[in-house]
Amino acid sequence: MEDFWSGVGVDLHLHLEPDAANGRRAGLERALRDAVRDGRLIPGTRLPATRRLATELGISRGTAKAAYDQLVAEGYLRARQGSGTEVAALPTDGVTAAVRAPRARAPRFDLRPGSPDVGTFPAAAWLRALRRAIATAPSLAYDYGDPRGRIELRTALSGYLGRARGVTAPPERIVITSGYVQGLALLSRVLDGGVVAMEDPGLPFHRDVVRRGGGQVVPLAVDERGACAGQLTDEDAVVVTPAHQYPTGVTLHPERRRALTDWARARGGLIVEDDYDGEFRYDRQPVGALQGMAPGHVAYLGTASKTLGPALRLGWMVLPPDLVDAVADVKLHSDHHTESIGQLALAEMITSHAYDRHVRASRLRYRRRRDQLLDRLGARWSVRGIAAGLHALVEVPDEAEVLALAEREGLAVGHLGDHWHEAAEGRPQGLVVGYGTPRERVYPEALEVLGGVLGEVVRAGRPGRVR
Repeated sequence: MEDFWSGVGVDLHLHLEPDAANGRRAGLERALRDAVRDGRLIPGTRLPATRRLATELGISRGTAKAAYDQLVAEGYLRARQGSGTEVAALPTDGVTAAVRAPRARAPRFDLRPGSPDVGTFPAAAWLRALRRAIATAPSLAYDYGDPRGRIELRTALSGYLGRARGVTAPPERIVITSGYVQGLALLSRVLDGGVVAMEDPGLPFHRDVVRRGGGQVVPLAVDERGACAGQLTDEDAVVVTPAHQYPTGVTLHPERRRALTDWARARGGLIVEDDYDGEFRYDRQPVGALQGMAPGHVAYLGTASKTLGPALRLGWMVLPPDLVDAVADVKLHSDHHTESIGQLALAEMITSHAYDRHVRASRLRYRRRRDQLLDRLGARWSVRGIAAGLHALVEVPDEAEVLALAEREGLAVGHLGDHWHEAAEGRPQGLVVGYGTPRERVYPEALEVLGGVLGEVVRAGRPGRVR
């Protein structure tokens, strides 16, 4: 018999089958015992009083009490005078411990790239925007919506991207996504098995996203001038990070930008522009988006993950006209649409210029961090990609040696070896240092630890240099 019991705020579905030999008491014992063992009843959960349980299950109070008493005796339950009966904590045996996945030990200091300082999330500004958005939202905002996203956010982004990033972005060509990764996945599905060139080195997770979407990934070399556009031939699409290449940090040279757009026009290919941290430029005005040079051939992808925080899961795509309907259809059949209330709040932040103020404040903060990194490493190391973004590349003679020393000190840091399409001898080696990730108060100490680790390499007679 399947039934529910509820009480003291707890509902639980039980598969309650009477025991052939001992009747309903044994069936109740087995159902509760199984619920404790498989984790549906967690330690500390307070159970209903026997009178209430008996009433809800249609059994006698004596049967319920006998079941409780038996499970208390076995150690599954615990009875306290005046506090009722609750689930006990089971001892961990060797078998249970073996099947549990070990928790990764958090590093003392985290200089891995990919995240902003989430401790500086503008909570007060976001709350004000959220309140204004909810106060003015039409009732239909709480219903299913347009797979392209809320028109309020698409309109706000149209103005912001045009003035801040030089993007040609009419609202009807914008699709709101749940972050950059979803946008890349949607495009991969639309390309339907096409050949996609991706920067080498580049983020391996993004290559996996394209492959899972059906794309065939081929490497595109990166040098000191950015992605080598001259290597493109008959690929269907290319994914690039022109403003601040990840992970080398170089900016795509103007000649390479023209070569990319010439290839797209001649081949009818698609350029996917990942503008993941384009707002953070320190030594000059931000480099305009590549999309402005060829709006009909570039799918521009941006995100709030680096400016506000990854938890919001808000991204956007500005698409060539002929891709809008196809992407919107795939989005519809993927998750229908990105959640609406966050979209309205972001639209409010953009139109009130609170978003601009936060980006400017963040730019100053991250520039100070970048400068601290350069000051700490001094004149011994080659540090690249420092004109923009939230990470820098520090050239080292032996990644494995440095990483081992860093791990010993509880320091987590990225490295180039993770980013190549294929491992090979003679590849450049370096640390990918993310100076956005640590909290403000621990960043100076994290730099000291990094400096100490590199100092050991110098003392071992393997110094680097700075450019």
